[in-house]
Amino acid sequence: MSTITVWFIRCAMIYFLLAVLLGLQMSVAGPVYPWMPIHVHFNLLGWMSMMIYGVGYHILPRFSGKPLWSDKLSYWQLWLANIGLIGMAVGWWVRTSTGESIVLLAFSIVEGVAVSFFFLNMMLTIKPAPPPAPAKK
Repeated sequence: MSTITVWFIRCAMIYFLLAVLLGLQMSVAGPVYPWMPIHVHFNLLGWMSMMIYGVGYHILPRFSGKPLWSDKLSYWQLWLANIGLIGMAVGWWVRTSTGESIVLLAFSIVEGVAVSFFFLNMMLTIKPAPPPAPAKK
């Protein structure tokens, strides 16, 4: 596996563990749980999306028979996706504590840029394979 694939899968596993720990705390804390948005985002953007990114970077270039369009863009995406998600977790905490949403908004934009980088990299990587050459008679 490529380094980028390994790092996305490692990050996914870390976010999965964090989401489970928050879920366990939530089961004890009861129905009014202020960190539920963090739990949800660690599950969806951390565990699920990071796993999809890692698997996508591994499988999709092989399926199309083409190399990844930009390794550099994939590393930018890895950093921005993690910075965005951790920042969003802080933003949800700030919003719950103070009612202020600017931190959440700023890091949501960072996360959106990371998603856009994945979209761009995959769209420029996946291309139809050329048709097979006709059989010689």
